[in-house]
Amino acid sequence: MNKRLKRWATRLWAAILLSGQVLLHILRGRIHYRNTVEQMAAAGPASLLIVAVASIFVGAVFTIQVAREFLRFGASGVVGGVLALALVRELAPVLTAVLLAGRMGSAFAAEIGTMKVTEQIDALYVLRTDPVDYLVSPRVVACCIMTPILTLVFATIGMLGGLIVAITSFDMTLNVFLESVRGFLGLWDLATAMIKAFVFGGMVAIVGSSWGLTTTGGAKGVGESTTAAVVTTLLAIFVVNFVLSGLLFQGQGASLQL
Repeated sequence: MNKRLKRWATRLWAAILLSGQVLLHILRGRIHYRNTVEQMAAAGPASLLIVAVASIFVGAVFTIQVAREFLRFGASGVVGGVLALALVRELAPVLTAVLLAGRMGSAFAAEIGTMKVTEQIDALYVLRTDPVDYLVSPRVVACCIMTPILTLVFATIGMLGGLIVAITSFDMTLNVFLESVRGFLGLWDLATAMIKAFVFGGMVAIVGSSWGLTTTGGAKGVGESTTAAVVTTLLAIFVVNFVLSGLLFQGQGASLQL
């Protein structure tokens, strides 16, 4: 157990150092642009369906749970606003990152881990190609760009799912729902969602790539790295989300003031 914990801590430290390297290389413009475009396609359009399906059901279920309670107090006019705040501030950025961690983070760890154990990473060094520039930076840039976009998609489709449930199951009107969203949701809420999504996207790419680069032990090691990368990313997302929420949402909120 101690050995596993020590190895995990070592890999986590390697991921932190790797994030610094990636930032430095990006600032210097050392990015493989073709790989970046390919990774953006994989992280964005290829992930759109799963994000859309998940978001519409998340919005629908949240509306069912919230509307039935608010209607008891005659507060049907706040259902849309509460749904919008929950989606934009928390559910959309966190769940989008979770979906990408399962889809892209695992793929990064498996692909780069396989390259590591088959000595393809060493071949890149022989060819005077930096793996950070060729493999890691494109993935980080792609995830940092596409995660905020997918988060907006998640929030929009989630509110659509909530709207459908509100109209069909609770006899709410379109105008009441949309007016509630407009009254509750502000630009700062959208900005915080983008900040969170940007950070989470970078974490998904960094952890997946770092765990792949530190893979040992052949095919078994690749499987272990893939699992560990996903679990570590999920835990990191929840911890960092708590920190960011504390920093971005301080003081008394004004959304529910009438």
